[in-house]
Amino acid sequence: MNPRNISFASSAMLIGAALIVLSASVNAFAQMELSGEWAGKYHEDQTDRIPGDVQGDFTGVPMNDAARRYAESFDVTRVALLEHQCQPYNAPHIYRGPLQFRIWEEKDPATQEIIAYKEYLGTYMQYRTIWMDGRPHPPEYAPHTFMGFSTGQWNGDILTVTTTHIKKEFYRRSGIPSSDLTTMLEYYIRHGNLLSHVIIATDPVYLTEPYVNSQEFVLMDRGNQNWLYNCEYAMEVPKPKNQVPHYLPGKNPFLKDFSNKCGLPSEAVGGGAATTYPEYIPKLDETTRKQSR
Repeated sequence: MNPRNISFASSAMLIGAALIVLSASVNAFAQMELSGEWAGKYHEDQTDRIPGDVQGDFTGVPMNDAARRYAESFDVTRVALLEHQCQPYNAPHIYRGPLQFRIWEEKDPATQEIIAYKEYLGTYMQYRTIWMDGRPHPPEYAPHTFMGFSTGQWNGDILTVTTTHIKKEFYRRSGIPSSDLTTMLEYYIRHGNLLSHVIIATDPVYLTEPYVNSQEFVLMDRGNQNWLYNCEYAMEVPKPKNQVPHYLPGKNPFLKDFSNKCGLPSEAVGGGAATTYPEYIPKLDETTRKQSR
């Protein structure tokens, strides 16, 4: 073989290897650092998030009639039952309540590529894995969990996460139900020490269109040692055995409390996709004027 050809081939291999390293460096550089301990800021939607159990408040949720029927019969004291006291929130719900969470990277020891992001959520001591290695989601019949199965990818500086196989729970503690067919898109967007977290939940059983929420977290300068949430069952409110708090259709005496408190028509706080758009404002004004006459 001509020595020149050997030299050329060697040079080409070196250049190719250099390009691979450069490409990997660029990709690694483009990824925002999300590792750390994050605490919630509750200046946004505070009453919805803490305590978040106001009956009759279904504002902003594109719920359908089935979800509304369920929520109107829901009694918030149900969470005091022994069977429900330590029931975790599922992924679309848990970020909306009181929460601190830790996130860290799991890397391939040889290539240092990120295999997954791991999260520990202080509320109910939940763990999540966001797989970054391109693996597929499991089949529909695979077990569902409260945190579901998550895969992620970077789009510029935004980490986009897709989650399936989520157990049914609630979108709000006021009784708005979620089904086990719910899927969730998340966007993690870091701005300095602030983390914007956007959730888009899709539920063909209880929602007529995607339900969008956003919340902010701040990076903690000092590590938090109070992560343990050792939930213990206790008889908080004595009840007859096997009684599940609920209201029959049309018998919930608290449905109008939120409406009366805010001076809004019941129709406006009853949820539904139409009430979430700016085009609903003229109708809201008209309904309010009619009720004030």
